[in-house]
Amino acid sequence: MRFLFYLIAFLFFSCKKESAGVNELPPSDLVFTAEVSTDNSGNVTFRASAKNATTYEFDLGNGVFKIESTGVLVYKYPASGNYEVRVFAKNSSGQMISKTLQISVNVGLSLLWSDEFNNAGAPDPAKWNYDIGTGSSGWGNNESQYYTSRSENVTVSNGTIKIIARKESYSGSSYTSARLITRDKFVFKYGRVEARAKLPAGIGTWPAIWMLGFNIGTVGWPACGEIDIMEHVGSQLNKIYGTVHYPGFSGGNAVGGTTIISNATTEFHIYAMEWSETAIRFFVDGTLYFTFANNTSIPFNHNFFLLMNVAMGGNFGGTIDPAFSQAQMEVDYIRVYQ
Repeated sequence: MRFLFYLIAFLFFSCKKESAGVNELPPSDLVFTAEVSTDNSGNVTFRASAKNATTYEFDLGNGVFKIESTGVLVYKYPASGNYEVRVFAKNSSGQMISKTLQISVNVGLSLLWSDEFNNAGAPDPAKWNYDIGTGSSGWGNNESQYYTSRSENVTVSNGTIKIIARKESYSGSSYTSARLITRDKFVFKYGRVEARAKLPAGIGTWPAIWMLGFNIGTVGWPACGEIDIMEHVGSQLNKIYGTVHYPGFSGGNAVGGTTIISNATTEFHIYAMEWSETAIRFFVDGTLYFTFANNTSIPFNHNFFLLMNVAMGGNFGGTIDPAFSQAQMEVDYIRVYQ
């Protein structure tokens, strides 16, 4: 009899335990609030509470999702904007209710690094290194120039830096130019880059202001990732390219956008790129012309360094005008904000 009593008790409590999930009450009375920081930091504190809820899932309106068991989440938005945020309150059985909020976030950026090119002479050695040589040195796209560090090819004067492509015989090449890089001087992850520049004229010129992943020395290209803030080719006057390169989408198969402007080679324009964990956006003179969706599966979530150069010809620059003699890209400043 005692055994039978224990057997009945075991079956009773087992059935009760198994049926607990079936009889679990659904979440209800969801309250959802957001407190947006007024210091332009981008910080927002979300608070969600509901009866019978065990977890809270937040869709932050910018492609980012977070889960918090407490219902309290502090998140820093990387960019200003209006966001529709939704929270899902769930119980252990997966039953849920949701609520949506509209928030407006202001993110103030501070200057992280810049070169204003105010000191005449050579580029600041504390900020810039040089790539020296030709594409046969292990980089390049079959261009015709030899990159040097000579004053004939790069100099600072009257508040701007001039990167000068010249037609001349030099170390086996028919053209010379310069390519400046901040590798081993300055790297960063996420932010806004602005460069005010006037571009070179002439068919065959290929100026660029761009970025490479700092790990290029270990993983190579395109695994390191490449972000081209501004590219222009002389055969397509006033057409500005903003492009990203990564495995499967590089070289002629890269992903990007273009915009047409006026007077690219005769007036200064501001070329900008905003980079966050969710997007890379490209601008000219404050106008957005291309947005690329970033995510954790592609190589745009680690440190990058800056480059500036004027190439001649090559896979993108194309045929060089035989009458070409000299042209320069003139940069007033380059600034990085976070």
